[in-house]
Amino acid sequence: MTKVRLGYVAMSMELQNASPSKTMTFAQFQKLNDRDAAIRKLERIALENLHNTLRLLRHNAVNDIHFYRMTSRLIPLATHEELSDWNFISPLKEKLRELGDFVKKHEMRVDFHPDHFVLINSLKEDVLKNSIKNLNLHRLLLRGMGIDMTHRCVMHVGGNYKDTEKSLERFVDNWMLVPYPIQKMIMLENDDTSFTMEDTLYVCEKLGIPLVFDYHHHLAHHQNPDWQENWGRVVDTWSFSPLPIKMHISSPKSEKAFRHHADFVDVDMFFRFLNEIKGTVNQIDCMIEAKQKDQALFTLMEQCKQRGDVEIIDGSSFLLK
Repeated sequence: MTKVRLGYVAMSMELQNASPSKTMTFAQFQKLNDRDAAIRKLERIALENLHNTLRLLRHNAVNDIHFYRMTSRLIPLATHEELSDWNFISPLKEKLRELGDFVKKHEMRVDFHPDHFVLINSLKEDVLKNSIKNLNLHRLLLRGMGIDMTHRCVMHVGGNYKDTEKSLERFVDNWMLVPYPIQKMIMLENDDTSFTMEDTLYVCEKLGIPLVFDYHHHLAHHQNPDWQENWGRVVDTWSFSPLPIKMHISSPKSEKAFRHHADFVDVDMFFRFLNEIKGTVNQIDCMIEAKQKDQALFTLMEQCKQRGDVEIIDGSSFLLK
């Protein structure tokens, strides 16, 4: 049997006033005449974001949710070029360690999904440098939490630039410029406009990077509709990872807005995927990318409880019979 664990992204629809992504723009920062006071304000915002992240983790623990994507916006302006002298980790050390201790105590899987402007295959040198800088921020956060950094950041291959083959090869070339500790963090996912399952597999197999299969993206953008033919290759990219295989699940908002995420997950669509991969892996962690966040997870679990082909384990996990 295959164990399925569900997770959700960043925000809770149940917890009130618990945003982990509160921010300050650089324009707002500049309006404060005292630079040191402005930096202290940034630190207070970051501490509040970390506090709310801990609230979310406690919410997850109470509800037996073992898989969670943290926001990449925990520390506003952390990578801004005008704040390169700011040691943003130092005032956050205690709170980061508290987060990490909680994650380890409750055996949770946590990871990140850096923003779309992180482009390893960029044509521009400054974009590549800033992308590596952004990824290093995630490394520092994970190190501050004391969490093993291996395969904790999922990202897209990047821009297509109207030439798929050259763009894939540019990722491979630029990968050599990425420091090894950051390379260890990375997972890649197929996207819905530029790089298909097969394209992403090419890079993953060449560089030894796990592939996070996004089923919805595949339905929106593919070369071969029969993804099952390459599922074994996806599984093999995880053969050296300390973590179970991971995938993304979401449903189209509508036929017209097919690429947009719906509020909830279509349970029938989800099980069409699960029934194909049943027995091929011992465990699969499924990150729900739905607008209703944890509420989508709770709704999906309630629907799973009505099915005869699953055995419920807890609030977010079940076995495929």
